[in-house]
Amino acid sequence: MRLNCPHCGPRGLDEFIYTRDAALSRPRDGGAAPTQNWIDYVYMRENAAGPRREYWYHSAGCHAWLIVTRNVSSHEILSVDLP
Repeated sequence: MRLNCPHCGPRGLDEFIYTRDAALSRPRDGGAAPTQNWIDYVYMRENAAGPRREYWYHSAGCHAWLIVTRNVSSHEILSVDLP
């Protein structure tokens, strides 16, 4: 699998680090005590097939954060955008 970095062009997957799902947002209550919002954010994830937006980091290149739209069933890269 190759990602087309907007700054560096097509690169091998070994240059990138997957970080997290781009559709999720962290709860804003601080996280000092376990709340249902934090439990849902950390543990309750859907494992749906099809396209998904993900944050990736170009660690061995330009150090850019990218939003990659990827079909998680086939690993086909649909788009790579800057956040």
